[in-house]
Amino acid sequence: MAKAIFLIRHGETFGNAARIVQKPEIQLSERGLAQAQRVARRLAEVGIERIVSSDMPRAAMTAEAIRRATAAPLTFDALLHERNFGDLRGTPYSEISFDPFGPDYAPPNGETWEVFHARVDRAWVAVQQVAAATAGNLAVVTHGLVCRSLATRHLRLPEGIVAPESWENTSVTVIECPAPWRVSLLNCVVHLDAFDGTPAANTGVA
Repeated sequence: MAKAIFLIRHGETFGNAARIVQKPEIQLSERGLAQAQRVARRLAEVGIERIVSSDMPRAAMTAEAIRRATAAPLTFDALLHERNFGDLRGTPYSEISFDPFGPDYAPPNGETWEVFHARVDRAWVAVQQVAAATAGNLAVVTHGLVCRSLATRHLRLPEGIVAPESWENTSVTVIECPAPWRVSLLNCVVHLDAFDGTPAANTGVA
């Protein structure tokens, strides 16, 4: 069983910077590539033995930076994809007159929350299986809504701490193995401290 699972959100994309609903093929921006290098250097110091990632380019590019820094084998799992917003993908948020994250909104040709959460449930089962076969730490590279779904539905957060609505690019969440899957560090970006000259807030809980 893995010692810990390091849950990572991908780096910044052109879509993040432009504030649009992400398309599947969108890649990391130059800033996102630099963020990926930062988190990769951080993870190189904690003994990552294996990496599992969404195969969407923004996550795969982040995972590849971690692979180069850690020399850990990397595999991909489509269950770790971001929620599919269907026909909304590519639309600027400024042009959307409703809450696309609302509990009852079903994006045309996309995933409802129910369908998305069910897929994340399957992804979490798969992650647990990989963790059970891994002796060292496991890195899981995915997307913001996947991180939030896991945190609110499968992970045990410290008393008084709630899952954030928004997850930072390349944030690190540390999950202690095995069950009950306690979180010892949440949405932490200290590796981005002074990035572009701006100190990064430590949103971790430990």
